[in-house]
Amino acid sequence: MSRIYPIGGGKGGTGKTVIAANLGALIAKQGKSVVLVDLDLGGSNLHTCLGMRNPRIGLNEFLNKTCKKLDQTVVSTAISNLFLVSSVNCSLEVANLFFAQKQKIIRAIQRLPYDYIFLDLAAGTNFNTIDFFLASNEGLFVFTPEPTSIENAARFIRTVYLRKVKQVLKQRAFLEIVREIIANMKDRNANVKSSDIIEALTEKDPAKGKLLLERLSAFRFKLILNQFEKKIDENLGEKIEKVCNRHFHSDFQFLGKVSYDEKVHDSVLSSRTYVTKYPYTVTALNLQNIVDKLIGKDQPVSDRYQRYHE
Repeated sequence: MSRIYPIGGGKGGTGKTVIAANLGALIAKQGKSVVLVDLDLGGSNLHTCLGMRNPRIGLNEFLNKTCKKLDQTVVSTAISNLFLVSSVNCSLEVANLFFAQKQKIIRAIQRLPYDYIFLDLAAGTNFNTIDFFLASNEGLFVFTPEPTSIENAARFIRTVYLRKVKQVLKQRAFLEIVREIIANMKDRNANVKSSDIIEALTEKDPAKGKLLLERLSAFRFKLILNQFEKKIDENLGEKIEKVCNRHFHSDFQFLGKVSYDEKVHDSVLSSRTYVTKYPYTVTALNLQNIVDKLIGKDQPVSDRYQRYHE
């Protein structure tokens, strides 16, 4: 079964696209089939990070029904086992998808026959981005150490989580009791919040409350701190993970930090993935460690990285 990882964040400039390209490249080099889907609709540039000119085919052909299946729009990259679905040729109106179009894309992504699928999403908390993020029970949040980035990431996480709570509460197992709880709260002129509904449901029907918490805990968020520098708190990522796990019923895991390196910019300018051009750097090691956690490898750092640090 495919592992689908939407990649989101609260604001632009956090490096989501660069992270997507490099994680995909590293996993592909381990023999896994990987497809990157560019869902930054209206701002597509994932192909540039992979050293490709405008792909001849992509999401546009799937939406206009030139291609009946999404896997017919997949193109190869210069890296073995790494593939791309681009949205660069889509019209500007694609940023405002109809609900049916969005669901068509999500269902098609879930049917793609690849080991790993990364979704490069647009910045912000618009409906397209949130719904695409919820196409999977796993997702990656990329943020940088700047206070504005952390604040926007927190807002993005909260929005995604609340959207997920609403989706679960609309399921048949909870619908009737939730309607009753909301009606009682409105009678008391209470400001109805998702957290209040969860608490009331757990108190009124412990069995359904337990089921609700189980379904919410099945949703797993993973955090990546990008552009990390030594002057930043070494434990920032772990602290954010702890706060999230304290306030939400879903699982949060801090995958690691990616050190700032000006050569990342150079790799983008040269249209090559950073880990391909600069494989023996601290930043490349950081990315490899994140990949090892994603694919479940628990092994020592390779000798070449150890030699780099000696």
